[in-house]
Amino acid sequence: MKRLLKYLKSYKKECVLGPLFKMFEATLELIVPLVIAAIVDRGIGDGSTGFVIKASLFLLLLGAVGLGFSLTAQYFSAKAAVGFVGKLRYALFEKVGTLSYSDIDELGTSTLITRMTQDASKVQNGLNLALRLLLRSPFVVFGAMIMAFTVDAKSALTFAAVIPLLSIVVFGIMLITMPLYKKAQKGTDGLLSRTRENLSGVRVIRAFRQEDEEIEAFKGENDVLTAVQRRVGRISALMNPLTYVLINVAILLLIHTGAMQVKAGNLTQGQVVALYNYMSQILVELIKLANLIISITKALASASRIADVLDIVPTENMGTLTEGKNSDTSVEFRSVSLAYNGSSEPSLEDVSFVAKKGDTIGIIGGTGSGKSTLVNMIGAFYKATSGEVLVDGVEVSEYERDALRAKVGIVPQSAVLFNGTIRENLHWGNESATDEDILAAVRMAQAADVLEAKGGLDAMIEQGGKNLSGGQKQRLTIARALVRKPEILILDDSASALDYATDAALRASLREIGGDTTVFIVSQRASSIMHADKIIVLDDGQAVGIGAHDELLASCPVYREIYATQFSEVENG
Repeated sequence: MKRLLKYLKSYKKECVLGPLFKMFEATLELIVPLVIAAIVDRGIGDGSTGFVIKASLFLLLLGAVGLGFSLTAQYFSAKAAVGFVGKLRYALFEKVGTLSYSDIDELGTSTLITRMTQDASKVQNGLNLALRLLLRSPFVVFGAMIMAFTVDAKSALTFAAVIPLLSIVVFGIMLITMPLYKKAQKGTDGLLSRTRENLSGVRVIRAFRQEDEEIEAFKGENDVLTAVQRRVGRISALMNPLTYVLINVAILLLIHTGAMQVKAGNLTQGQVVALYNYMSQILVELIKLANLIISITKALASASRIADVLDIVPTENMGTLTEGKNSDTSVEFRSVSLAYNGSSEPSLEDVSFVAKKGDTIGIIGGTGSGKSTLVNMIGAFYKATSGEVLVDGVEVSEYERDALRAKVGIVPQSAVLFNGTIRENLHWGNESATDEDILAAVRMAQAADVLEAKGGLDAMIEQGGKNLSGGQKQRLTIARALVRKPEILILDDSASALDYATDAALRASLREIGGDTTVFIVSQRASSIMHADKIIVLDDGQAVGIGAHDELLASCPVYREIYATQFSEVENG
């Protein structure tokens, strides 16, 4: 939690005033038993109705003022808790934006969502309760004990004996349950991940009739999580019964001792009532404290999980350069290898090539050969395990991140669009682009018919582009990259949903870009890359062939096999 306190600095006043007004309320509460004792001894005992009325009005005044203090404390505590978690969520969201693909792959999307929602809410609730009760409850407990000593020291020894026992119970249960809450939250992450996977892949699951298997797998994970939650629930459930038992035993002893003192004439009945009320206050506050400890334990476990994300040092250790060297080389790989976190085998191994400015580079290979990994390293989304990746003659890690990404227009393998108009989505490529710039990019991406069908640039796109076909989404994402007018354009298997005619028209359009724009086309279709200036053939993470189409047909068995298989299928089809 200490690592997160910097986000609470703006709420120092609220963090002081919230507990302070709660202490004022608690002080008034400690006066109440003395007033009741006076009513019993002087009002009822002496038969003074006037005194009873005055004392009762005084109690009403104490209640009204205490309510005002309580509401004021609640206001300041809530303001601090909500503001703190608002800043925390913003910092977490901002942090996620700085993480590399490797960092996100390692953490997992589901756990990041859980930490930003469930964990943040638990921290908010825990802080709110802590500001209101963390000082108030111990203050009332020890205040009641001190007030009891002012009434009768001998009877108050019961208080001094029971409070340490209660503290052992409360803090012992807290120490046992904290690691279990962390384990339960980790299990929740896993369950959420499986649920998310099933919901996104529900059509595939049904198509292959895997419902029963997935339900069984979910049941297994859910049973493990349930067992952990039951265990921590059982331990936490001991808190209230144990505290009730201890307090009630103390009350029995107190009543017995008080009765003996009254009989001996050392105490009045009102004083015994006051002692009983103080013991009852201790009971109520310890129950509150016990529940508070549970909430704080959950909050601390969640805060630790959030802090773990905020403490991550991104693997994108970018530099400060904003411009490259004056070179005719656009991209260069020098003996580049990459192994993903937790992987024993490299995804790329000793890859070297040079792409000149204005070149079109084709990348082809089987599934899992490392094609996407290679192009993602150009924008420093993944960091090389060994070797160097250079853009404009400068190693990518030496660039300032935004400066490097501004050079690159990438169309990812999965076409992702966001809720909003088509214009808003295409402005992601270039915020200052005019409608003419956007329309030119749309035409180049062969997406003019999409605009016509949807009603123009102001047509709405649903979340994830659900109201578009796969081909329409791919063409709009290509247009989004083209709007940027990048120095390096990367098409990562981004035409897989296009028919051959549209694909051919797109490739012809891209050849007209001209200038110094370097185009990388990742594809599993030989027809999509056969006219490239240079083709890189990947097989199991290694570049087994680099050259033009005709050269590779003569020298690269892997490329020759891909070409022969696909074109024989076309001829037979």
